[in-house]
Amino acid sequence: MTRILGLIDGSIYAGSVCDHIAWISGKASASARIIHVIGRRDVSSEPVNLSGAIGLGERSALLEELAKLDEEKAKVAHKRGRLLLDEAKARLEAAGLTEVETKLRNGDLVDTVHEFEQQADLIVIGKRGEGADFAKMHLGSNLERVVRSTHKPIVVASRAFKPIGKFLIAYDGGTMAMKAVDQVSRSPILAGLACKLVMVGPENAEAKRKLADAETILRGAGYSVESELTHGQPDVAIRETIEREGFDLLVMGAYSHSRLRTRFLGSTTTEMIRSCKVPVVIFR
Repeated sequence: MTRILGLIDGSIYAGSVCDHIAWISGKASASARIIHVIGRRDVSSEPVNLSGAIGLGERSALLEELAKLDEEKAKVAHKRGRLLLDEAKARLEAAGLTEVETKLRNGDLVDTVHEFEQQADLIVIGKRGEGADFAKMHLGSNLERVVRSTHKPIVVASRAFKPIGKFLIAYDGGTMAMKAVDQVSRSPILAGLACKLVMVGPENAEAKRKLADAETILRGAGYSVESELTHGQPDVAIRETIEREGFDLLVMGAYSHSRLRTRFLGSTTTEMIRSCKVPVVIFR
């Protein structure tokens, strides 16, 4: 049985996370553990500058009032989190899952993922969270932190679930890309779907060999595969292929560069997740 760790917040992606989990369960019998994490900003007021011409008595009274506000905010956040989890569980059970567990946690999302990931085979998270700027297509603030912190496969859910009939593997011949190919060949979740390998880079013997090796692995696992070696900026070329040929899912390795290098060069992984409108499966 596939054990799924689903991460939800109060954004519209919570429903999509559940729908993606339900689809996975339909391909491979699955149990789900759904987690909502209440962060520090959900339960505490904004910092207030109490310096200046405020008397000691007034300052103490204000601190006491702020503490009461924080207590009330924490109660509301806890109640809201429980409602979100109850709705997610009901949605999954209505979709046919029989083993659904919910967890409400206070603290940091990444710490929570570390706590539960050993009991999971894959993680499902929304592409954007409550604080994301949809107009500017910003990713959720926790997404990259989660992807970088775990070695479990991650499904990044799109805004709304759509039936998945064919998928594209972004392949660069590197270790993470080959891991993605190997995992796909072993998993029942994508079995039976049409597959395309796309490699972006110079057309030479080495690139063709690596692409052929990946194609051989997938064909050996029973996939109907086509491959393409193309030119251009990787994130742009992959996105355009997905849109032009109507792929429903992107599979890729992730974050092979260090954070320091990413700071100056940007991240192809991040850009593809940001710009592609389909769900993304990431292998670390």
